[in-house]
Amino acid sequence: MADRAHVSSVEAIEIFRANLLEYVSKARPILEDACDEVSRVREWIDHDRHVYWQNQVRKRARVLEDAQAALFGARLSNLRDVRSAEQMAVVKARRSLAEAEEKLRLVKKWSRTFDDLVQPLLKELEHMRTMLARDLPKGAAHLAETVKRLEAYGQVAPPAVAKEA
Repeated sequence: MADRAHVSSVEAIEIFRANLLEYVSKARPILEDACDEVSRVREWIDHDRHVYWQNQVRKRARVLEDAQAALFGARLSNLRDVRSAEQMAVVKARRSLAEAEEKLRLVKKWSRTFDDLVQPLLKELEHMRTMLARDLPKGAAHLAETVKRLEAYGQVAPPAVAKEA
């Protein structure tokens, strides 16, 4: 049996601990950015895009009303050439309004399904944030304590063995 434990890799534990702390310091801001990005996308869908397309629907509906009024006026004046141009303007305005209504419908759909799609991923991110904030620093502290204990153990002199005669 050996007189002492042969601990030769305390430096490897210290290097691993330093790498672990470096990983935590780099990973935490990245996770924070990811969570912030999810919030920004949520805000963009619910507010920015929703309001934008609601306004576009109103604006394009007004353009359609104006085009229809112009067509009605052209019909009353019996100007055939003007009427075909006015009809094309009405068709164009209807298409534009239909596009805006479709975009608004899609934004509403995204808003409804966003949480269902993103919630499981956010749960995983939150789990990782907890691990980075609590568990890995505890692990690094435990490694530091382990290094101290191993160094102290390495300094202990072997017990004197009584020789039997």
